[in-house]
Amino acid sequence: MSLKYFHLVFLAIATLADAGFWAWLHFMPDDAIAAGTLYLKPYAGWLCIFLLAYSAHYATQKMRHIIV
Repeated sequence: MSLKYFHLVFLAIATLADAGFWAWLHFMPDDAIAAGTLYLKPYAGWLCIFLLAYSAHYATQKMRHIIV
């Protein structure tokens, strides 16, 4: 697997993990309060949106310019 395709796989895994974390914070707020992580909800949401946007940018623009 080349570096650029590994980057796509890594971005997909990171996006899914962050989306799952946001969903846990959103749909199970009592557990998030007990864990002390509810304050991370907006950051997790924005990070997921950023990762989606960067993944699209990487796949359409940046990936073509990487030689490795």
